[in-house]
Amino acid sequence: QVHLVESGGGLVQSGGSLTLSCAASMSIFNFNGMRWYRRAPGKQREVVASINGGGRTDYADAVKGRFTISSDGTKNTVYLQMSSLKPEDTAVYYCNADGVIYEYWGQGIQVTVSS
Repeated sequence: QVHLVESGGGLVQSGGSLTLSCAASMSIFNFNGMRWYRRAPGKQREVVASINGGGRTDYADAVKGRFTISSDGTKNTVYLQMSSLKPEDTAVYYCNADGVIYEYWGQGIQVTVSS
């Protein structure tokens, strides 16, 4: 069983920054890729950023230039650095790992951006 544990969320003012962490219970090199999703109140879940085994990254248009996804294989951790945060970034953020056969999800962590 793979466990993903998110941390680093909280309340921040508009224009501020936060860094989310996702710690995996096994080597992240076992996954094809990892993603951060979010679900805002009243909206569907959406992918925010992804990173594959080769280090290629992709971002949703809404966060390009403001968010950065990265990974540290020595710590089995994926990060999401968020800057210039906006109230519309308020959501529960989820870490996701693509294990080819199975997908794994973290429990989610709240990020609230006040105006």
